[in-house]
Amino acid sequence: MLDKTDIIPVILEASANIGGISKTVNYKGNHIDIGGHRFFSKSDRVMDWWLNILPVQKTDGVSPNEINYQNKSKEIDLEKPGPDPNESDRVMLVRKRLSRIIYLRKFFDYPVSLNFNTIKNLGPVRLVKIAFSYLWIRLFPIKNEKTLEEFFINRFGKQLYKTFFRDYTEKVWGVKCSQISAEWGAQRIKGLSVSKALVFAIKKMFSSKKSIRQKNIETTLIEQFLYPKFGPGHLWNEVAEYISEKGGQIHLNWVVEKINLSEGKIMSVNARNILSDQSAEFNGDYFFSTMPVKDLVKGMSGIQIPAKVMEVANGLIYRDFVTVGLLLNKLTVHGKETSIKDNWIYVQESDVKVGRLQFFNNWSPYMVADPSKTWIGMEYFCNEGDDLWNMNEDEMKKFAALELEKIKMILSEDVVDSVVIKVPKTYPAYFGSYPDFQTIRDFTDKFENLFLVGRNGMHKYNNMDHSMLTAMVAVENIINGIKTKENIWQVNTEQEYHEEK
Repeated sequence: MLDKTDIIPVILEASANIGGISKTVNYKGNHIDIGGHRFFSKSDRVMDWWLNILPVQKTDGVSPNEINYQNKSKEIDLEKPGPDPNESDRVMLVRKRLSRIIYLRKFFDYPVSLNFNTIKNLGPVRLVKIAFSYLWIRLFPIKNEKTLEEFFINRFGKQLYKTFFRDYTEKVWGVKCSQISAEWGAQRIKGLSVSKALVFAIKKMFSSKKSIRQKNIETTLIEQFLYPKFGPGHLWNEVAEYISEKGGQIHLNWVVEKINLSEGKIMSVNARNILSDQSAEFNGDYFFSTMPVKDLVKGMSGIQIPAKVMEVANGLIYRDFVTVGLLLNKLTVHGKETSIKDNWIYVQESDVKVGRLQFFNNWSPYMVADPSKTWIGMEYFCNEGDDLWNMNEDEMKKFAALELEKIKMILSEDVVDSVVIKVPKTYPAYFGSYPDFQTIRDFTDKFENLFLVGRNGMHKYNNMDHSMLTAMVAVENIINGIKTKENIWQVNTEQEYHEEK
């Protein structure tokens, strides 16, 4: 958007890195993707924007900008990257998506598919229960679903929900699915159901066409995606460099502490550098907030904040995140040395706290310094200040390795190095005071030059592409003189993206 206006962006970033949770942490040459970010979108606008920054790596004679693979002889091999172009590391790789669930110490496909492995692992009794509960809910669906539990049961049946969804989801949020709004499922899982998964599997059998855009496929079912060679932070560092070249300003380690309001507008913000303790006031014509809504409202100054707005803001809840990176000499699963092709493995086991595993080698082989090693990210969901969050680094490293050994994924003796990374306010929660969030939205929307965008900025569990779209729509509103902010809030509220309808 910098080429379309004469606005000079001034970015205040509270951390030492660009990208928020889409940053990449470099630990001794081993890269960690916080939470895992597949570069895939049904929005051509977002896909084209990404590829304008980092084109697809040229492989086997395929043009870097060719992303529809019609001819099998020219299809990119998704099992491994193509030859390194050497002249530039500024590329996207095309990666094959594989996710599984570990449950009962066994592996299941995700999304769950009705194949021999699933039938064998579940056994006849569980399968009969799953089938009957699914048929029952098809005949007698829950009307006016209000909770996430009802959302899952309506789409998968009670038994399938209990088997593959409940424990992991409750690890993520720390509360029962019956206490979470169904809106979370509508936003994150959208139209996925057993019937759609079956239809997709049948179509897949008779189709040889592969397109990275996959516009008619549910997000959970996509089979391939783009990925920056050195992780998502690779792309955002390129963007930061571009902004600086165009005259924009990026200030790292600056925390906004006060938002100065007057006459229905934001006049300026006061911020403090957390390293030098220096304070400064930043003026502007337009203000985009990606900071947690709770902190935004708390920092507002110059007007009387309505009591109800303050009450709702103070009641907003966030889930915090810990990643433990484990570097292994080898991977030993169920006592056998092996390799794994998964990007993610969801841990549905209730006797461990780890929620998900990432295999960074499979996101990109360039994420690990030594290709002979296996580089794993163990993801824990917690609340800032609880026992898990307060565990010191050495304790957390040992705890994580023992958990992975407990579910027979590694031998702790194979761990050669590890690191712990904590990220607060990673997931805005759909409980607490969230049901009254409209009160905050009505209040903040009145400030004509204030735009709430992104995941924490809107307290919406948006994907990366949705977060980008909210900012794009906000900038277009400024350019076109559009006063309403309804179109910003509508991004990712329906099954198809709002701006493409």
